[in-house]
Amino acid sequence: MNNSNAILAEKPQQNHLKDGYLKFQLNQQTAAMLAMNHTQEAVILPVEAITPMPNMAGCILGLMNWRSRIIWAIDLPRMLNLEAIDTRRQQYNVIVIKVESLLLGLVVQEIKGTTKVMLDDIHSPIGQVASSLVPYLRGCVVQQEEILLVLDAQAIVQSSILRSD
Repeated sequence: MNNSNAILAEKPQQNHLKDGYLKFQLNQQTAAMLAMNHTQEAVILPVEAITPMPNMAGCILGLMNWRSRIIWAIDLPRMLNLEAIDTRRQQYNVIVIKVESLLLGLVVQEIKGTTKVMLDDIHSPIGQVASSLVPYLRGCVVQQEEILLVLDAQAIVQSSILRSD
């Protein structure tokens, strides 16, 4: 009887180690994910819903209205030095993230859904990806023979590319 209680006590602890992530495609070749605790919403917006702003960094698509708040829309692949989002699209896939009080709309190629990952499955990205990506990553995960980049929302929001000061 004590053995069965010990086994039951271990299972919830193992499940507790899994964190939820939003999975998406940055471009044709690159899949990534963001922790759900920083993800507010995934939305599809018509291209016209983002207002371009002059004299901004190339990765900044413009301003968008999200739940009566005006936030920046960022071409995430371009920010990460990957192939930029095709601006001839009819609509954008936007992931709204929040880090502390900062909100940001990240435009990606395709939103795939959610997944859960064990913290132990996140490995160092060094040697796996281009060095320019490393500052924006928490690590990499291999799922179904595919390498997924685990992005760091805080590093994205605090990027010097997005700062004008």
